[in-house]
Amino acid sequence: MINTDFLNQLDRFHLVVKKRVTSNYMGPRRSIATGRGLTFKEHRMYAPGDDIRLIDWKVFARTDDLYVKTFEEERNLTVHVIMDASASMGFGKPINKFDYASMLGVGFAYLAMKDNEKFQFSTFAEGLDVFQPRRGMSQLASMVYHLNNTKTQGHSKLLDGMVQYKKVIGNRSLLVLISDFLLDIDEVTEALYTLGDHEIKIVQVLDPIEKDLKYSGDFKLTDSETKNKLRTYISPRLRVQYQQMLDNHSAKIEETCNRLGMHFHLLTTDTPIFDAFYRVLE
Repeated sequence: MINTDFLNQLDRFHLVVKKRVTSNYMGPRRSIATGRGLTFKEHRMYAPGDDIRLIDWKVFARTDDLYVKTFEEERNLTVHVIMDASASMGFGKPINKFDYASMLGVGFAYLAMKDNEKFQFSTFAEGLDVFQPRRGMSQLASMVYHLNNTKTQGHSKLLDGMVQYKKVIGNRSLLVLISDFLLDIDEVTEALYTLGDHEIKIVQVLDPIEKDLKYSGDFKLTDSETKNKLRTYISPRLRVQYQQMLDNHSAKIEETCNRLGMHFHLLTTDTPIFDAFYRVLE
């Protein structure tokens, strides 16, 4: 179950967090398009066809040259929170990866709500569940209710989900995609390329056991999604090899994110939720 007590604490730090969020991601959004807006951008030389009402006559009085004012349009931003609800996300104690991802997602939605922005949340596994973007506490309550009643199950069809989800993204948005990304790296890479040109934060959530594998001896392992079983002996050498493979996998995801201008973060579920937020919002 999702513990939402942290939202009360997040509210106290809202002004601090808001500065980080609105400067880069949320809140009144300044687009790269110029137009008739509230925020002055710069002067440029007058060109035939320009609206003469935009001429800055004070500059003309000083320079005898015609300059027009350009402005930045302010656009509201829709925040999209997309969470992996496949069977592997149910792994972990005392908190599993899905509940941890859900708290991150609810936190982002809460910050959007505080700035009166629309937010849209979705979960995916073998299929994609999309909820319409809305503002306000009722939408946040619906999100918490849905996530608390979501059972992690099935395979993670990340690429199929992102191909579908791209169709519902409207104007330039903030996307927060949260998963363990324990998938074939080619599928992860293709899915990230599918998302397009938006502000995108990719958050890989792992359980500390998955990250460090601090075990040794005979084990019978069961794949939570395929149900395949493997009996193995975890030796110090095997543990090192495993960690190298996992680190390489995460590094390839981060490399793709850097190439696409996305922001990649790897978190383990033992990271305090506030530390996680400040790292992701940094």
